Amino acid sequence: MSPLSSLSSAAPKPPPGRRRAPCYNGVAIYGGAGLEVLLAMNVNNTNVTIGVFDGESLGATWRFATDVRKTGDEYGVLMSDLLTHGGVSPGDVGDAVIGCVVPDLEPVFEAVCKRYFNVKPLLVGTGVRTGLRILYDSPREVGADRVADAVAAIQEYGTPLIVVDLGTATVFDAISKDGDYLGGAIAPGLGIGSEALFQRAARLYRVELSRPDAAIGRNTVAAMQAGIVFGHVGLVEGIVARFKEELGEDVKVIGTGGYAELVARETDVIDAVDMDLALKGLRLIFEMNRG
Repeated sequence: MSPLSSLSSAAPKPPPGRRRAPCYNGVAIYGGAGLEVLLAMNVNNTNVTIGVFDGESLGATWRFATDVRKTGDEYGVLMSDLLTHGGVSPGDVGDAVIGCVVPDLEPVFEAVCKRYFNVKPLLVGTGVRTGLRILYDSPREVGADRVADAVAAIQEYGTPLIVVDLGTATVFDAISKDGDYLGGAIAPGLGIGSEALFQRAARLYRVELSRPDAAIGRNTVAAMQAGIVFGHVGLVEGIVARFKEELGEDVKVIGTGGYAELVARETDVIDAVDMDLALKGLRLIFEMNRG
């Protein structure tokens, strides 16, 4: 196994007049007079991830379940409470950007931004500048999360590259050495694949999605974990190998998404894991469209 590259999680020292505050993924630095932060929201099918940027610095992120039945007020109160607990007042939010792949929730989160943070958000979609040339047959079909991942990966890691987003679906995106989005592949995610197994096999049951001790399971739990986890690792290795054959170049592979760390520990085809890739991409897209 090759050691994985990862982004530093060390918190920077707070500037004068600001304070540290505990938060989901480390320490936020907020509280200065007149401070304005950018609120970035990545709304996916399973989870919503939000983060706050002070300039180019991502201070903190929070994650909660996606639920199309929730009202804007429910999301607004939840997000306000999370930010406040992390030391960010709703009044500190000066701008917002949304990447959403759940159409029913786009107006909900736009309304949350206006009512609870008093800002009009940038919604990533058709007509928004991204700096990315998309060579898909129909560029509109490429989700905001895939676009944000690609924009951030190009900025952070250079080209050519493959982005593997291991979330609800396992999504592979190919970026050429010229920085063009070439296309990709979409497979059932590790979570929903295992759910289908549990639902359709009467004598099988839900197990923790974690690494088993061996590929040859000595009991039902270990056997299922081996098939689910190592099977998905094989999927990733196989698709990445085929992408590299078609790209024909020395390509970096970046993993992101909820299951990225689990899968990346079992293979050497993923060069780096960046759990905040989509949020970073949303910030970059916002900057391109500022003003």
